[in-house]
Amino acid sequence: MDLHTQYLGLTLASPLVPSASPLSRSLDSCRRLEDAGAGALILWSLFEETLTAETESSARFLSEQFTGFAEADSFLPDHRDFTPVLDLYLEHIAKLKASLGIPVIASLNGVTPGGWVRHAQALEQAGADALELNVYYVAADPDEDGAAVEERYLALLSALRHQVKLPINMKLSPAFSAVANMVRRLEAAGANGVALFNRFYQPDINLDSLRLRPVLNPSTSAESLLAMRWIALLHGRVGLSLGATGGVHGPEDALKLLLAGADVVHLCSLLLREGPRALGRVRAGIAEWMEAQGFETLADFRGRMSALAVPNPAEFERGNYVQVLDSFKSATGVMI
Repeated sequence: MDLHTQYLGLTLASPLVPSASPLSRSLDSCRRLEDAGAGALILWSLFEETLTAETESSARFLSEQFTGFAEADSFLPDHRDFTPVLDLYLEHIAKLKASLGIPVIASLNGVTPGGWVRHAQALEQAGADALELNVYYVAADPDEDGAAVEERYLALLSALRHQVKLPINMKLSPAFSAVANMVRRLEAAGANGVALFNRFYQPDINLDSLRLRPVLNPSTSAESLLAMRWIALLHGRVGLSLGATGGVHGPEDALKLLLAGADVVHLCSLLLREGPRALGRVRAGIAEWMEAQGFETLADFRGRMSALAVPNPAEFERGNYVQVLDSFKSATGVMI
């Protein structure tokens, strides 16, 4: 089966793309992901907060060491003993490009168009094939309206677009009031693709200490249906690449997203739980289904279940809502 696909202007041998995760920190696990059938690899994210704080601390401790007392100066850190996080990231990109045959996509995570965006040039020079911009932004200010939130995304994309010529993928939240319009505006502003959707990890409350605690809850297959719906609505109506992320735990999940019109399918929770070999299982399942259905290439069936292809497109909108509620039947013995 031919699993080649086009994504961000790149030709991939497979539509399965591991998303940003700790797995990308190890050269060995990256090789295993490629061997299992990954079409490309997205590196772990460089956070705006990390880059900004490091720049400020470097200026304070390395660039502004003069105190006026020679003896005191000798106790300050030597810049030659300090390796910035960005430099380690760049070295890792270089190693991956020398060891892998698949595209390597760098990841930036931030919310303000600050100086940290300029580091994208270094990522491009290090050999990254594309950039993913993950705007993990929670609009918690009651005085900030939806238009201002949208402009924040567009401003960040514009700032990044001015720094690099690389393809840029925008990882989006599902919280926009008009997702389709936002995707079209991002395309007009220079985005080459979008990933639908970002998972906002929710904090939990510890009932004993009465403190907040961070919790990592893996995704479930049911979560992939949100991306499936919006990709089906966007397929054929926008020109940029469509990536599906969140909730892919088996070949069935991946196939539904591809049928909806996804160019690639991102995987994370499954790989963290089972390791790189799980990607090979998903790839094999896709190939087996294609053979059973008589499809030779992804292009033969991608988008077959998009809103432009199904007999009743309303089933992706309110029609599904009506049918689901009307079809509900209570369990035997339960009085409603």
